[in-house]
Amino acid sequence: MQLIKLSVMKKLSFFLLILLWIAGFETTAQNPGYVLVIHGGAGTITSDRYLPAKQTDYEKALFEALSAGEEILSKGGTSLDAVVVAIQVMEACPLFNSGKGAVFNAEGKNDLDASIMDGKSGKAGAVAGVMTIKSPVEAARRVMDSSEHVMLAGRGAEEFARQQGLEIVDPSYFYTEESWQEYLKVKARMENDGRKGTVGAVALDKSGNLAAATSTGGMVYKKFGRIGDSPIIGAGTYANNKSCAVSCTGHGEYFIRNAVAYDVSARMLYLGESVAQATDYIINKKLKDQGATGGLIALDKDGNIAMPFNTPGMFRGFVSEGKTKQVLMFK
Repeated sequence: MQLIKLSVMKKLSFFLLILLWIAGFETTAQNPGYVLVIHGGAGTITSDRYLPAKQTDYEKALFEALSAGEEILSKGGTSLDAVVVAIQVMEACPLFNSGKGAVFNAEGKNDLDASIMDGKSGKAGAVAGVMTIKSPVEAARRVMDSSEHVMLAGRGAEEFARQQGLEIVDPSYFYTEESWQEYLKVKARMENDGRKGTVGAVALDKSGNLAAATSTGGMVYKKFGRIGDSPIIGAGTYANNKSCAVSCTGHGEYFIRNAVAYDVSARMLYLGESVAQATDYIINKKLKDQGATGGLIALDKDGNIAMPFNTPGMFRGFVSEGKTKQVLMFK
């Protein structure tokens, strides 16, 4: 009887070892290490509109943003910290429509929006219509971490940021001559030439946690306190460890109406689509059929990247553990 028990125990131990080995193999196989993807806006981005020197400037800025975020991830830092740092590099760069160099609204002022979401906890934060916060994405992070709210707007958001010890600047900080001249041109013909874009980042850290963030100066010559998709969770930004992290750029009204960022996750979870299938359908079919222009970056829980856009170009870049950084501008 004892011999039979020993035989059964040995078999059970053997099967247990096999199951543990399989589980360990699957975990290793599905863990891609860290991944970071960024965008600097989509629009009429073509080689004939950007001289080689200007292309070099954009490539350098995108590389700097990727390097800053990768430094966090490579040391075991969180995806939340990585997306914030990457976006702060672009917020400080006048080439993009976020932070320094943000476009002007109809009143000739810069007002900015940003949002962030944690794929692990589902927590999110956003600010909208702020004019004195140097780093809107950092303010969005504080709303998420240090308040019971998801979105704060205008003077209330600025007062909250001041209380949090964030850097407050004079509105003139956001002025650049290029953005001002763009504003004057648009004011004259009442339309956007789409040269500068929103910025965003999505990341997967070594612990398998996803995060997404977006920052923008909004639509040039916008009126009446208009707010686009960038600070709205589920429209311009979304992250869920079970599916993906998404940051959008484009005609915000359509992205809000279609809950684009959340829709990517929903299609993956409910229809079983891959991140490539979900994002391609939304950008190149659903939005395109509605006459909406734009793009997005998305990253799934296994490190797969999607960067679709239905415009001539989109500033974008990505890096993953052990691989070389890449930046792209055109189709």
